[in-house]
Amino acid sequence: MALKAAGRTSLVDTVVDQLRAQLTDGEWAVGDRVPTEHELAEQLGVGRNTVREAVRVLVHAGLLESRQGDGTYVRSTADPAAVLRTVRAAGALDVLELRVALEAEAARLAAARRDTHDLLRLRAALATLRAEGDRDADADLAFHRAVVEATHNAAFTEVYRFFSVQVHESLVESLGDHEMPAIDLDAHEALVAAIESGEPDTAEDAVRELLRAPLETVRAIVGR
Repeated sequence: MALKAAGRTSLVDTVVDQLRAQLTDGEWAVGDRVPTEHELAEQLGVGRNTVREAVRVLVHAGLLESRQGDGTYVRSTADPAAVLRTVRAAGALDVLELRVALEAEAARLAAARRDTHDLLRLRAALATLRAEGDRDADADLAFHRAVVEATHNAAFTEVYRFFSVQVHESLVESLGDHEMPAIDLDAHEALVAAIESGEPDTAEDAVRELLRAPLETVRAIVGR
């Protein structure tokens, strides 16, 4: 499938978008060697420097891998930036429902795998949350990140790192709206206690309980 010739404005961005589309549409599979800079430049009707800069962007994004003296290869066809843009466009209810799914499993894993360092970090995050008050979105997000990191699952932690951008925006918006319930500090305490005790079922229940009130409130507001 031939690439469309790029226009003369925002050439690097145009090339990035078209190469990204080729990757996500399956034009090249993971492990494939992509055409050379010269070949891509001819197909796109742009200079090799423009192609080189576009490839660098996609290497940085984790989609391509540049091998010295061997060319450029497809590392991934799943664009994390596109996923993040979709999540960031989601509404508060969608975010909360996804939080329940992610954080319930995170709590279970954390209860089974936490170590002394994790417990100290969770207690410190909880103390900060209590000190900062029940409407501090930054402190609340730091607490939940500490729970996820206690899973000792690198993939889980990375996914939540991307997702937490939208979590934070949703928290800032909802906690500033006094129709929303304040953060349930006792439920957070119960979650830490369950993780400390190594009780996965209890930890999952605690997450669902601390997110129950905001979830019900948002559902009532949006009528779903």
